[in-house]
Amino acid sequence: MKPAEKAAVITGLTQTTFDLALAGVAERYPDASPHEQFLRRAILLYGRDLAARAYPDIDVLGIE
Repeated sequence: MKPAEKAAVITGLTQTTFDLALAGVAERYPDASPHEQFLRRAILLYGRDLAARAYPDIDVLGIE
């Protein structure tokens, strides 16, 4: 496989992982707004501390 093909596969798998994480958050928090679901996915993927530094409104919304 050529490097560009490998990169395309990795990019696709990464996008699928992000999509599945968001679907899982939507399943657990169906009443949350899309923005809150986005923030919850950030917590899931990056951990609370890093996500809060990247997205300070996590603290404002009181998302755990």
